[in-house]
Amino acid sequence: SKLTSLGHLEMTWRSRVHFHPLLVRILHKSRLRYYGKPEKKMDMPYQAYFEVADGSGMMSMVLWNSLCPEWYHSMKVGTVLLLAKYTIKTSYPFKTQPTPGDSQMKRFATIEINLNVRDPPTEISIIPEEMVKPEWGLPEVKYRFITRSELDDLPQNHSCDVIGLVTFVGRAERARKREHSEDFWLYRWAHAIDGTSDQPFILELFATSQPDVFEHIHPMTYLVCTQMRVMQGLTENPSRTVYLTTSNESQIFITGWHKGQPYTKDAKVKNFIQWMKSQSEADQIKKTVIGGYYPFPRPPDSFLKY
Repeated sequence: SKLTSLGHLEMTWRSRVHFHPLLVRILHKSRLRYYGKPEKKMDMPYQAYFEVADGSGMMSMVLWNSLCPEWYHSMKVGTVLLLAKYTIKTSYPFKTQPTPGDSQMKRFATIEINLNVRDPPTEISIIPEEMVKPEWGLPEVKYRFITRSELDDLPQNHSCDVIGLVTFVGRAERARKREHSEDFWLYRWAHAIDGTSDQPFILELFATSQPDVFEHIHPMTYLVCTQMRVMQGLTENPSRTVYLTTSNESQIFITGWHKGQPYTKDAKVKNFIQWMKSQSEADQIKKTVIGGYYPFPRPPDSFLKY
């Protein structure tokens, strides 16, 4: 009955200890972070960031420790949450920032919502989408889908979402996070086409917290990647070396996972589906490739150019 808003929280949080419940929609979701160290004895050293919003704006929300295995997979982009007994802290200054789909949305960057298992134990409820009322004024999830024909004109590090038909997927590869480090990033390369260009999207897909999707990217699947970053190659012919790489907030979806996702209403997604209906599956299968070593950016043809 007594709710507060993110905007009101930002103005009054210093003068309060207890806060009224919040009703928010998840707009972005980060990968799960493990911060355990051998010398620290913690049961579940996990953390995940979300960007949540109501009618007043958007704020970061942090899910801590044993709440992560319990709630992380249920909290999807688009999910509506009712939160009670949360705490408010000043924002961590070095976290990554996703690019909001709605550029007009106000961002409350000074504080963040913390959900903990104790002191106090946060109460989390997921509101089913069919029970969400328009008068609550919760914003819809918005995207920044681009087509392949638009990609070459976008600047370095531009944030975008893409949909395409997978024509190539490479084997999983590892790269050290830091020199001489024992930690590795796991990634794979993929190509996807959307019918707007002769060139495919070249995608560098790092393993997000969706192993069930990452391991099952196959040719001929419909692939959606959100919050991708444009990387402009540094060779003489930039149009050949533009590729997209995942960010901390990227989500990846393949055929079988699209139902009920907010992006299914997007105009560019609908255009892609229409284009796919006009294609011959047998023709497309002939052009697909799987596995093998994929050097990228490609080395020059001769040593002189190298």
